[in-house]
Amino acid sequence: MKTKLKRCITVLSAFAALAPVNVSLAVAAGEPAESYSYDRWGDAVPSQAGYTAERAVSGYDLKVGAFDNPSDIFIDSSGVVYIVDTGNDRIVTAGAGLDASERIYDSFTMPDGSKTRLSKPMGVYVSAENGYMYIADTENSRILVSDTDGYIQKEILKPESEVYDQKRTFLPQRVVADKAGNIYTVLGNITTGAAMFSPDGDFMGFYGANRVEATAKVAWNYFRGIFMSDEKKALRKRTVPTGITSFDIDGDFIFTCTSSATQSTDVVKKLNAAGKNIFAGLDVSFGDHKPMYDSSQNKLYSTSIVDIDISEDGCINCLDFTTGRVFQYDEDCNLLFITGAIAKQIGGFDHATAVESFDDRLYVLDSSKDTVTVFRETSFGETVHRAAALYNAGYYEEALDPWEDVLARDGNYLRAYVGVASALLRKGDYKEAMKYAKLADAGDIYNKAFEGWRREFLREHFTAFAVAAVLLVAALIALERYRRKRRALANTVEKEEGRQ
Repeated sequence: MKTKLKRCITVLSAFAALAPVNVSLAVAAGEPAESYSYDRWGDAVPSQAGYTAERAVSGYDLKVGAFDNPSDIFIDSSGVVYIVDTGNDRIVTAGAGLDASERIYDSFTMPDGSKTRLSKPMGVYVSAENGYMYIADTENSRILVSDTDGYIQKEILKPESEVYDQKRTFLPQRVVADKAGNIYTVLGNITTGAAMFSPDGDFMGFYGANRVEATAKVAWNYFRGIFMSDEKKALRKRTVPTGITSFDIDGDFIFTCTSSATQSTDVVKKLNAAGKNIFAGLDVSFGDHKPMYDSSQNKLYSTSIVDIDISEDGCINCLDFTTGRVFQYDEDCNLLFITGAIAKQIGGFDHATAVESFDDRLYVLDSSKDTVTVFRETSFGETVHRAAALYNAGYYEEALDPWEDVLARDGNYLRAYVGVASALLRKGDYKEAMKYAKLADAGDIYNKAFEGWRREFLREHFTAFAVAAVLLVAALIALERYRRKRRALANTVEKEEGRQ
């Protein structure tokens, strides 16, 4: 009964954090929404903020004039920020501080010396290996590979391949390149995965296609298809997976996301070189656990992940277009922080389009406000990230102090209970580890702690158990002997009575 009462109080206290923000609010100081997280029951609870909105930067602030429908942002290894200003057919660069622009890319030099201009570009990526800039030049139906001086090294056009449906246009929207120089691009009208090209620009096929969600309707259509003729099969409507919306690359892995609000399969994936999803077996829900209700619109809105970013420390930042929030997870998909909202003031968004991270900051691009909002890590966020980094590196005991510091500042922070339980398990404090694992609903840790506690208990009380066992055996033997004597005596008495 106490547990149910506690959950009710927690949910009521978190209601303010979840209440949708009325987008007609005027610009005001302070954060647009209260910070929240989720407890072990999947209920929203108030939480300390991991990031706080520092400022919103416009094209005017960078002295390049107003942005027009910017669609992507990228920060290279040296801290140079690349903003894809789609409506103005250009890419604007600036330092990580976003104090002033450094360069505007709107014209490039082709290998033959001719000039070419961008047309509604939607994506940019800069390789740390070769320093080349990869541009999804959408309306020109091409991918450009350029050096930082604006000289084109390669132009990739629509593939002339049987694998690529020639009836479809070539509309690159996002682009990345791996260490080997292979190029991957998200195409706006393709649902069979990202198009993959060799370093020389040769089409290699599709990579990382999403699965079709196994709904009852899909299962029924498959069953019906078994009994259909080939003619009917050709005429029926096919079930196709949702396409990839955006992606990011981290080492040997490519992370993808899909913005479909109706699909719960493959919302976020971590793909290895073979295209296998490392996250496929995880029981994790990206974004809000339940659809959000907007009282002003009288509608339920489901999570729609439009962009993904992998930070230097391995954190996964997922941008939800529906709520304007960044959901940050550690490398094991444990929720760390929820930042942002749909709102007019700084820290809120109209149409959140892209997210990027660098050092201790998050950068979120809004294609409607035409701004980049910079979020700075709080002291609480720094403590959590330090603890998570130690934990993920296998230094569980070293992470104990920062995790305990986190719990001292926020008793609702679920991830810290997991960290403390793991550290105590590693130290051999099994009883305390069981307590924290139970609070975190971490069954695997609890089972391991229980096994350790049981071994320790048996070892400490072995002598007592041995003595008790010996005494019990001796008592059983004595009892059996006593019973035999009683039976023998009874038999003797019966014989004597029979003689009489």
